[in-house]
Amino acid sequence: MKKTYGNIIAVENATFEVEKGELFGLIGPDGAGKTTLFRILTTLLIPDEGTATVEGWDTVRHYKEIRKITGYMPGQFSLYPDLSVRENLEFFATIFDTTIEENYHLIEDIYRQIEPFKGRLARNLSGGMKQKLALSCALIHKPLVLVLDEPTTGVDAVSRKEFWEMLMKLKKQGITLLVSTPYMDEAGMCDRVALIQNGKIMKIDPPDKILADYPGTLWAARAERPYRLLQNIRDYEGVASVYPFGEYIHFTPQSEPFDKEKLKVFLESRGHRDPEIKKAELTIEDCFMDLMNR
Repeated sequence: MKKTYGNIIAVENATFEVEKGELFGLIGPDGAGKTTLFRILTTLLIPDEGTATVEGWDTVRHYKEIRKITGYMPGQFSLYPDLSVRENLEFFATIFDTTIEENYHLIEDIYRQIEPFKGRLARNLSGGMKQKLALSCALIHKPLVLVLDEPTTGVDAVSRKEFWEMLMKLKKQGITLLVSTPYMDEAGMCDRVALIQNGKIMKIDPPDKILADYPGTLWAARAERPYRLLQNIRDYEGVASVYPFGEYIHFTPQSEPFDKEKLKVFLESRGHRDPEIKKAELTIEDCFMDLMNR
């Protein structure tokens, strides 16, 4: 698929397939093309080139059928702020010609956490409560496919953990889940992930396979004046990739074995006092950075 906005290419040559009942993650930073892809799959956008299907239905020709079997939770809270929790849920149930009671078993674990506030206006809910209400509204018509665009952005760590636990329960019910997130640590929750940047999918694999495919050994260095440390490691002969990672600088040697003592002497000669150099624990984010550099 391809989708452009004027001169900006939002999605380019994106090809992927999601298995029935799979929890599939689309991982990438803001502006990578995640939302555009999901809007195409939920029939809100038409691709400029290529085709997309959901449960065998074409997203352009069969948009009405797809909307009946798909639940969509957009990145921004999009429910009615002047309606209460209960009224929002009843409204979405009515749209799909069902009732809360008919499909309550689908949302029970989620809705019972916000049911004590069912009379509260949606605009007065906390971030975590809005998230649970939006998910309940997306599920109330018993969809076969659930599309969640950055559902945990802007919520606290506890709510993020609770949300992923809810997704795991939904997966056990056979619902196919597509989730996008800028948080690389959430990739490990998915069966497979697609790493996307600048509208292009760089790699699709299970998280453990992505980690296993990382070329070489990952190292971390720390010292005072981190920006200067970054530049100095880039100047060191034999280093393949270098990038900041929190308080450390992560880098990968061009060949093994790697002598960290030689690098330490080099850095000390550049004015760094007693730099720390150690092997680092590999993460999906490191794999993402490596693919970008390549």
